[in-house]
Amino acid sequence: MQIDFIAILPEIVLTVTALLVLAADLALRGEAKQLVNPVAALGTLVAIGATVFLWGSERTTFGTMFVVDSFALLFKLLFLGTLLAILAISWRYMAENRFFQGEYYFLLLTSFIGMLLMPSARDLVLLFIALETVSIPAFVMVGMRKRDLYSSESALKFFLIGVLSVALMLFGMSMVYGLTGTTDLVGIAAAISGETASVPLLLGSVMLVIVGFGFKISAVPFHFWAPDTYAGAPMPVAAMLAVASKAAGFAGLIVVAFIAFEPVADVWGPVLGVLAIVTMTLGNLVALQQRDLIRLLAYSSVAQAGYILIPFGLARTGSEVVNAAAVEAALFYLIAYAVMNIGAFGVAIAVERRTGLRSIADYAGLSSRGPLLAMGMTVFLLSLGGAPLTVGLWAKFAIIEAIAVDITLFGVILAGFLVINSVIGFFYYLRVVRTVWMDAAPEGLPRLQPGFNLSAVVVVLMIGTVLLGILPGIVTDFSSMVSLVAAG
Repeated sequence: MQIDFIAILPEIVLTVTALLVLAADLALRGEAKQLVNPVAALGTLVAIGATVFLWGSERTTFGTMFVVDSFALLFKLLFLGTLLAILAISWRYMAENRFFQGEYYFLLLTSFIGMLLMPSARDLVLLFIALETVSIPAFVMVGMRKRDLYSSESALKFFLIGVLSVALMLFGMSMVYGLTGTTDLVGIAAAISGETASVPLLLGSVMLVIVGFGFKISAVPFHFWAPDTYAGAPMPVAAMLAVASKAAGFAGLIVVAFIAFEPVADVWGPVLGVLAIVTMTLGNLVALQQRDLIRLLAYSSVAQAGYILIPFGLARTGSEVVNAAAVEAALFYLIAYAVMNIGAFGVAIAVERRTGLRSIADYAGLSSRGPLLAMGMTVFLLSLGGAPLTVGLWAKFAIIEAIAVDITLFGVILAGFLVINSVIGFFYYLRVVRTVWMDAAPEGLPRLQPGFNLSAVVVVLMIGTVLLGILPGIVTDFSSMVSLVAAG
């Protein structure tokens, strides 16, 4: 089998960068270990350049297991852009909290290598390898606050639930292979077309595979790990899990659902639609009760997963137009979600670094102590709620637009729950905004100067949130171009 090394160039660059980071950490001493961060950032920029170089080309390698097309490349750019932002918000945080920086950056880069593999995988085996490459380093990173029992508990809970979900998914994959005789996604689709699609054992196997991705995207009832894990993990790791890891899960789910299992979309589509309703409703209702900002963002992340699942509920067997619109909506929402959610975590990191506080009440008077952070948090939370002039509004509108492609009763129900849950979400997002701008600041808290890296991340993402809210076509032009490729 001939290997096309150009096709896997971004993955090669990131792998070499991870090894360089590990070697540099061994060679450096004391505060000089911070330099592994810019090494990782430089490697990420080179990987972004390699991805841009591949744009517009279509390549395959390892037979047909690994595909490079515009769908995969758009996800790779999303992951690498997210990695760059996480490296920026990790710079001071990891050094000041005395974490093992070389190990942290090596594990972070390794996890992102798995993410780069995910949208290109066209085989169940490679898909599983990519998913585990994302997950195993994350298990370790969550528990890096070794002297914190809560962090250890969170890592253990994350690990146990992750192993259970992977076991179920692997069992489902083995059953699919046994029934179809292939692990190739296109081959699976061909094998289960027609009468075979109605075999109960096959349908059960398909749902088991989807369950594994349900854990990754923190959909109900596989969400129990998320709040405790986000709260116990180092903050940059929580941001990675909330954004990049979730996007990787959705990338894998799109590939396996709309390529391999498209012939049975009439079965899994309604199931994922109901799951979307339950996920967004439960996530929002529990978020209303939170007093800790990180746990609020965790349950908000669960609710956002429900929104992104709505397009999957629209999927239909043999309906290329509907399926393409569904994939386009999911892509748009993932890009918008990455921009606004990393920004919110960036502000939370800046506040915790100077004060050690996470309670929503501790954000009182942030407007006077850190105007830039207050403005950033306001923009990001309003965008998560779907306020006008933010990208969050257009992300929700993209879902409504996908529903309108071919209106059904179930689609109308999904749209109704989307609107209702958006209103509920606004309630707790605005509660934080009110605390930031209208409540008096507690005495004794310092003014917040987040430093250049964090300030740059907050400003860039804040501008991106508003700019994409004014000019959403910047994203829709790309997502519409790749949706047909993904829908196969």
